[in-house]
Amino acid sequence: MPARIYRPEKGATQSGLGRTKLWLLEFEQEAPREIEPLMGWTSSGDTRQQIKLRFDTKEEAVAYAEREGIAYRVEEPNEVRRRTISYSDNFKFNRVQPWTH
Repeated sequence: MPARIYRPEKGATQSGLGRTKLWLLEFEQEAPREIEPLMGWTSSGDTRQQIKLRFDTKEEAVAYAEREGIAYRVEEPNEVRRRTISYSDNFKFNRVQPWTH
C-alpha cells in the first residue's frame, strides 16, 4: 500500500500558517469502508489509514519511507502568492479598481 508524503495547505478558516510547515506521511486506503448494519457507522478493517506521521522536512519523510520499505509518492505544495496591500491603499486617488460601495 503506497503512502502519500505532502505538506498540508492552510484551511479556509485558518488565518495563520500554523501546522502548514510540517510534512505528513499518510497511508492510502487499502480496503473500502463499509457501513455497519447495526449502528450505521462507517468502518474499515484497515487501521493504517488512521496513522499520520509528521516530519520537519521532506527529506526526513522520504528517508523514513525508504528505511521502512514503504512505497511512497511525494506531492509538492503549491506556492502561495500573496498581494501585499495596506489599508490606506483603499483611499488613493490613483486607485486602479473603482470603489464599489
